Amino acid sequence: MSELNKIAKQMVAEKKGILAADESTPTIGKRLAKINIENTEDNRKAYRELLFTAPNIGEYISGVILYDETIRQRASDGHTFVTVLEKQGVLPGIKVDEGTEAVADSPDEVVTKGLEGLLERLPEYANMGAKFCKWRALIKIGAGIPTDKCIQINAERLAKYAKLCQQNNLAPIVEPEVLMDGDHTIEKCFEVTKKVLLTVFVELKKVGVAFDGMILKPNMIISGSECAKQASAKEVAEMTVKCLRETVPAEVPGIAFLSGGQSEEFACETLNEINKLSAGCPWQLSFSYGRALQASALKAWGGKSENVKVGQEAFLKQAKLVSLARDGKL
Repeated sequence: MSELNKIAKQMVAEKKGILAADESTPTIGKRLAKINIENTEDNRKAYRELLFTAPNIGEYISGVILYDETIRQRASDGHTFVTVLEKQGVLPGIKVDEGTEAVADSPDEVVTKGLEGLLERLPEYANMGAKFCKWRALIKIGAGIPTDKCIQINAERLAKYAKLCQQNNLAPIVEPEVLMDGDHTIEKCFEVTKKVLLTVFVELKKVGVAFDGMILKPNMIISGSECAKQASAKEVAEMTVKCLRETVPAEVPGIAFLSGGQSEEFACETLNEINKLSAGCPWQLSFSYGRALQASALKAWGGKSENVKVGQEAFLKQAKLVSLARDGKL
């Protein structure tokens, strides 16, 4: 078993999944604003320390995706966050993309940037203790989009990123996200997601990415957020498993779904239904949730040091539910 395969398998170990705590500074600012907390480095650090030091998170969480600022920070006891996670038996990872830029000739679409300088950044992150990386490509559904050009450029960049990661002994999370924003049907989401995934795997193969040393982080097949007919969790599960069976190579150790704006409750329900259909699937069907693991914790904490314990309890309660859903046992 290669080192990359070992890491990838750890990331999708049974009962566990990945916490996405890699919100950029502006994005976490929006989260903090909801609880009327100023977006300062100290507040960002305090909130993330609450999550990473929650007792025994290693029971439910296999890895945490960090942001560049966070991987460089230390907890209040002086240890780096990387060390804090390692002590909990949790793999530290790092988001390495640098946001998006508009597609030439198609201003409503975006491609992810960050390849420039990535070759220099990856060894630095590996030296800090990172074991895996993440790169997110965003695909929007709308009038006349996504275009083939947008899908192709994003797939090519995902492939280049993944290859560079593996060359630095870092397991890549490949995240092509078809956004749920819009009024499109679940059928349209299926059509677009299938096309995106097929294109991504063609490009990954082309550059020589080892499928057994990576994790796929896709969206579920879901109705657009403004679609008049919202699909049930069971329909989401059936369409999602069908799409994956038609696109994802068996060598990939695991699929860690993003929550993509689903509520904590629905993200649990859909994951549970997906895992009920997992018999015969060659991959582990896990999770890599951000908001769907954190919303309750953030609200319970409210930015107050005296609420750290209740914030952690809310986080652990949700993590346990998602862990049960990850095994279809909710």
